[in-house]
Amino acid sequence: MTKTTLLSGLALSLASTASVAKELSPEEQAAKSEVWEPVPAMVETAPGKAPSDAVVLFDGSDLSAFESLKGGEAKWTVEDGTLTVKPGTGDIVSKQSFCSVQLHAEWKTPEDIEGLESQQRNNSGIFLQQRYEVQVLDSYNNKTYPNGQAGSIYKQAIPLVNPVNPPGEWQSYDIIFNAPEFDGDELVKPGYLTVLINGVLVQNHTEILGKTEWIGGPSYEAHGCAPIQLQDHSNPVSFRNIWVREIGQNTLTDFR
Repeated sequence: MTKTTLLSGLALSLASTASVAKELSPEEQAAKSEVWEPVPAMVETAPGKAPSDAVVLFDGSDLSAFESLKGGEAKWTVEDGTLTVKPGTGDIVSKQSFCSVQLHAEWKTPEDIEGLESQQRNNSGIFLQQRYEVQVLDSYNNKTYPNGQAGSIYKQAIPLVNPVNPPGEWQSYDIIFNAPEFDGDELVKPGYLTVLINGVLVQNHTEILGKTEWIGGPSYEAHGCAPIQLQDHSNPVSFRNIWVREIGQNTLTDFR
């Protein structure tokens, strides 16, 4: 055995002994998976109010955040803190475009339902990126096709349950929208919707099959961020407290 071989063996032995002597404590081992940056921004919240980092689309005062889909000023009615569809004036769209968002909106259908049934029973809709509709409808004891009732992704996904209040009472929508992703004209990742009505989950990260269609099946076409659209379906449906929060990407812990 050469002198060099003996020295190499001794060095390995000493390194092994040092490793055992410096074995990490449980606290030190746990610290290795602690990530200290980035630090999440503080967001102020208060009951009935939009979070401090939200984009407020309607706070009860005016329609300055919207415009008509036809062009020009939005013509819906604002009275007593409520925004109401003015039938025949057309859909309205947010002036700002969005990709993935958390959206909150409260809506109410009229108490007078005489002679109205199914899809005529005070219909509207919220379109994410002007393409993907979450249905707004008086679905309280109202027989219609389930993939067209309140809480449905219209003509695509039936809600898990029906927690809608009676007509004339306010309903709340809390919607998490993960926008589809495209590489050129190719769909890389479909969109997804999570929807709660009055705090009850009705769509659980449901895959969006494509653009909402009244006739025929849905399909995707490449697009970027786009406005939020509220539908004039010729019924005086009311809205209030509409706000959105743009969704970023979470930072994941890297265990490699």
